[in-house]
Amino acid sequence: MFRRIRLFYFAMNVTHLYCSACGEKYEPNKLYNLCVCGKPLLVAYDLEAASKSLTKESLASRTATLWRYEEVLPVVNKSNQLSLGEGWTPLHKAEKLGAKYGFPNLYIKDESINPTQSFKARGMALAVSMAKELGVKKVAAPSAGNAAGALSAYAALAGMECHIFVPSDTPKAFIIECEVLGASVNLVDGLITDCGKIVGERKEKEGWFDVSTLKEPYRIEGKKTMGYELAEQMNWTLPDVVLYPTGGGTSLVGMWKAFDEMEQMGWISSKRPRMVVVQAEGCAPIVKAFEQNLNHGVDIPNAHTVASGLRVPKAIGDFIMLDILRKSGGTAVSVSDSELVAGAREIGALEGIFAAPEGGALLAALNKMLERGDVRQDEKIVLFNTGSGIKYLEAFES
Repeated sequence: MFRRIRLFYFAMNVTHLYCSACGEKYEPNKLYNLCVCGKPLLVAYDLEAASKSLTKESLASRTATLWRYEEVLPVVNKSNQLSLGEGWTPLHKAEKLGAKYGFPNLYIKDESINPTQSFKARGMALAVSMAKELGVKKVAAPSAGNAAGALSAYAALAGMECHIFVPSDTPKAFIIECEVLGASVNLVDGLITDCGKIVGERKEKEGWFDVSTLKEPYRIEGKKTMGYELAEQMNWTLPDVVLYPTGGGTSLVGMWKAFDEMEQMGWISSKRPRMVVVQAEGCAPIVKAFEQNLNHGVDIPNAHTVASGLRVPKAIGDFIMLDILRKSGGTAVSVSDSELVAGAREIGALEGIFAAPEGGALLAALNKMLERGDVRQDEKIVLFNTGSGIKYLEAFES
């Protein structure tokens, strides 16, 4: 007599992984960092198979987390779907801000509502879930702050050893958060790129799996759910313009990937938002490259800004971001530290959202775009506030 056992699996819709630069294909369900050519890997799906159960109608009864889109996420065993309630963040209509500046269709997608209070929870939920599924015991990453907290949280949930490397001047709240969540925190005299070098040099000897931005293929899969949510929350019509504060660029790349997947499944049209990268004047490699019509970011010596998430002087996916900006008809804007802090204060005072300095940068950038003629006041515009100002108290002290 046989006993029927219910297994918590669903059909894996991942067909392969592929290089974002050279196109080389890789087998699914294996541990990878970069392609042999040194560029990021992306995940491909059988979207026809995925869409048999993942339909617009089915979403009405699904969990209000990013796992509502599980058919287009890479985790196979449901027991490996780590969750702290990430995703399905509010899309807030910014009526007071819109009235002040003449934008009647201005929205804020508030990622500070996520676990660990930032969008980084999305990426780390997927990266650590896949690491768990593939047998990883130790993870490590460089960070400017928010990614460190998110990795620490999900590694704790997974029972993994976690090693964090952050610049020594990282806001104190991030360091305390990681320590409380059980991570080993290493302070580095330098920038996030210097932290990344240390992880790269030590990972093989220490047995760490490196989950650095775009140096493994699954963080982007978590970030892309912002694109799915945006379409769903706007009734399957994308906005005219999306402004995103950009450091490593995983979110920009992820959302663009989501738009393509949804079009292939027949959920949205071919219309895309104009994507706008916003950076700090003290660290604007993508803005400078865009202005100079380059295909890779410009080197930024002595990068500096109070918006620590924007202090990324070199992004491995810079060429992908620049391609997206040009394909979408978008642009890139830099703002000063005083402007981004003032923007966060104004968002807080008018909309009740304590935005991170990175989020504040978007309001300043939007007004610059209006002055330059890069946006019309009647357009539907979404600002992505990526985190909470509560972790950047030093930036608001004056």
